[in-house]
Amino acid sequence: MSPEIITLLFLVFAIVMFALEKIPLPITAMIVAVGLILTGVLDPSEAFSGFVNNNVLLFIAMFIVGAAFFETGMAQRFGSIITKFAKTERMLIAVIMIITGTLSGFLSNTGTAAVFIPVIIGVAAKSGFARSRLLLPLVFAAAMGGNLSLIGAPGNMIAQSALQDIGLSFGFFEYAKVGLPILIIGILYFCFFGYRLLPNRKDQALDDDSVFNKQVDYSNVPKWKQYLSLIILILTVLAMILEDVIGVPLHVSAWIGALTLVATRVISEKAAMKSIDMSTILLFVGSLALATAIESTGAGATIAHSVIGLLGETPSPYLLLFLILAISATMTNFMSNTATTALLVPISLSIATSIGADPRAVLMATVIGGSLAFATPIGMPANTMVYGIGGYRFMDYVKAGAPMILVSIIVSMVLLPIFFPFYP
Repeated sequence: MSPEIITLLFLVFAIVMFALEKIPLPITAMIVAVGLILTGVLDPSEAFSGFVNNNVLLFIAMFIVGAAFFETGMAQRFGSIITKFAKTERMLIAVIMIITGTLSGFLSNTGTAAVFIPVIIGVAAKSGFARSRLLLPLVFAAAMGGNLSLIGAPGNMIAQSALQDIGLSFGFFEYAKVGLPILIIGILYFCFFGYRLLPNRKDQALDDDSVFNKQVDYSNVPKWKQYLSLIILILTVLAMILEDVIGVPLHVSAWIGALTLVATRVISEKAAMKSIDMSTILLFVGSLALATAIESTGAGATIAHSVIGLLGETPSPYLLLFLILAISATMTNFMSNTATTALLVPISLSIATSIGADPRAVLMATVIGGSLAFATPIGMPANTMVYGIGGYRFMDYVKAGAPMILVSIIVSMVLLPIFFPFYP
């Protein structure tokens, strides 16, 4: 059996297992990596090269920087102060989405949502607004905010890694050219129209052992730790933005911030180690191995030619753009958005090569589409986290999220050809 066929079989296996989630996603990814070694498609150094990938090192450091911001209670303090100024339900929805979306641009989407869920539960109890009216805008904003920067979501870095392999890259805020307008329009959408589609159910009492029923007391955390966590987060992000000016790579700046936080005891070594999400790391590494095989064996080119064949010899750039957005948006609602991006990036890169399009344009469309996980409770972890405590049903996500996907695709169809044309 040829390496190309073996790689295609592993791709099908990954798609099925990512969708079914019968075994954890990172385990599936690493099974694929090991399988590619055992079948001779890749050698071990190729399959496991992701462990020393600059972007993986960036992930690890930012997990620690983000954890310090959360562990000191600074994130909760920041959110609580601002939500006090929201007097009406729609104003509260706007404030929640602005805070969550902004923080998600620089911190873990799931982590940001997890931090603010207890805050929102408390706000709902005090204000009298139902949790079901507030938690969906929270998690949707977390997803949209991931496209504000290069480090906003794992999928962004997967695309960046693929581009770096061919000598290209995205700038730190290039995702925001499309991501920020989507976030702004998403906030306006929920404030003026989408709020009508949110369910309004009576809040049920939370289980005594629910993690979201526990109010963590941060009053004993020294103020200097809280402020230092915020200062280092800001300085780290600024260093990343000014990468070309200061000449320090992104992952090195992130590690300077992380090491400073541990060295100053803002976050303990134990807490720093616990904050590293190995699930994301293993999923990333395993997916890079599959992407390498798809490219090196010609499997990606085969898939690309098949897709292009369906659209004709000279496919319309707009039709191809819509197809990429639609496929990505559909897949991401039934499997992890990171897994969706990991699967589609090498294929999209092959499509770009086949038609002579700008790889940056095709990959940007893939990542944006892969972030539109609004229509199901399984599209991303944050969606699942609020399913029970918000008293939601499957169709609640469809009613509130499907129109948001449509709006986001329309915005993307307008902006992507302007900022990232297929044929510049």
